[in-house]
Amino acid sequence: MKEVRVRFAPSPTGPLHIGGVRTALYNYLFAKKHGGKFLLRIEDTDQTRFVPGAEEYIIEALNWCGVSYDEGVGIGGPHAPYRQSERKDLYRKYADQLVNEGHAYYAFDTAEDLELMRERLKARGVATPQYDVFTRGEMVNSLTLSPDETAERLKSGDTYVIRILIPENEEVLVNDLIRGEVKVHSSRLDDKVLFKSDGMPTYHMANIVDDHLMEITHVIRGEEWLPSAPLHVLLYRYLGWEPPLFAHLPLLLKPDGNGKLSKRDGDRLGFPVFPLRWTDPVSGEVSSGYRESGYLPDAFVNMLALLGWNPGTEQEIFSMEELTAAFSLERVGKSGSKFDPEKAKWFNHHYLSNSNTNDVAQLLATILAGKGIKAPETLILQVSDIVKERAVLIPDLWEQSWFFFQAPEIFEEKTVQKFWKPDSPALLVKIIDLLKTIDNFSVENVDLAVKTFIHDNELGMGVVMNTLRLVLVGGSFGPGVAAIISLLGKDEAVIRIDKAIKRLSL
Repeated sequence: MKEVRVRFAPSPTGPLHIGGVRTALYNYLFAKKHGGKFLLRIEDTDQTRFVPGAEEYIIEALNWCGVSYDEGVGIGGPHAPYRQSERKDLYRKYADQLVNEGHAYYAFDTAEDLELMRERLKARGVATPQYDVFTRGEMVNSLTLSPDETAERLKSGDTYVIRILIPENEEVLVNDLIRGEVKVHSSRLDDKVLFKSDGMPTYHMANIVDDHLMEITHVIRGEEWLPSAPLHVLLYRYLGWEPPLFAHLPLLLKPDGNGKLSKRDGDRLGFPVFPLRWTDPVSGEVSSGYRESGYLPDAFVNMLALLGWNPGTEQEIFSMEELTAAFSLERVGKSGSKFDPEKAKWFNHHYLSNSNTNDVAQLLATILAGKGIKAPETLILQVSDIVKERAVLIPDLWEQSWFFFQAPEIFEEKTVQKFWKPDSPALLVKIIDLLKTIDNFSVENVDLAVKTFIHDNELGMGVVMNTLRLVLVGGSFGPGVAAIISLLGKDEAVIRIDKAIKRLSL
């Protein structure tokens, strides 16, 4: 049996959309499931759409997701180079072969010729004018010119492109591993350009040649490429090559299911559509990314894997190893999958709350360092253990814990009005005296001492605890009061209570 070889072949025309990440992920999982190879190829034949930094972004995004490739740009391999612009000398001979064997032809039409053709067809009521079996006989090409005229034009350096010669009356069959048998009549296909006038192949030509030369066995790509599949099947046949197996993945849809989730939806709908933050090199416009928004890569990948594929069980949480073992193209659906931003947050909350406390502490330490805050490692670790279950995104670690590292400067007005009473200062002075008597400042000891004080003095538990919370953190938030006092330590807790008495008594 042939070694499974798949590829992810993005164009460096901008940031990598999460739909592209999912395509890469499914290719990766399929290759690993079958002990095969996963390749990264950069398809940059259209130099007019090249965006600086896009290729680097693609590689960084895949690395962040843990979707590592076995061959490709940056690491090389037996079929290098893996950047199409560096392979352009390979393609011409195959285009010439197609022409010589009657499967392609030279087209010398100018931009004006093409525009006149479109106008003629529109006048005839053709909704989508195209260069095809019905129109090529009216155009300036080697099918309508004599061999001598064609040779003379080529010799004199006339501008031309090479187009595929689509058969006149044929059902082109595409066998798709997800969609089954797809039939398209050749009358619906146009004579696509295979080789451009600038000496570069088009996507269609380069794609087929590279997949063949790189021994790709399965082409797993987005549904948007399904209309191109019949053309690709014909090219394989005309070049005398065995085609790979095709699998066209369902679209990622907007949360309301109304249309494809596109790059232009980034931030407009209130959530990222890119794995990493992207700054447009021309406009300077910044689009948010999942990494910078505080998502863990494992959570992001787990979420993305279930958009279009299901394991056939109720299981939702998968490690990369579990995804690899469970993944199959047979369980990839045909219909589009609605993206649910709240579900994405659910995944991240699960992963964050179940992360090793040491790992969470490293995340929190990075946040603190960015704010110029120095804190003991022990405190960071203890705080992380308490707040990780309360955080949804990584920045929430700070939002849920800042008061452990900074004393409050302001106090929530609503909380003050609700819990600050005329007798609060006297009550808090007694609690300061109480805290000073505690030797072992563990959470359990602090909790017992405070609750015993409340009971012995016949006070309201809620009132005392909420008043304490107010003066310690500035509002009605945070973990248990005893935990806050214990982690702050005796000296800091007393200082905060004393300062609050003076501030709130004014």
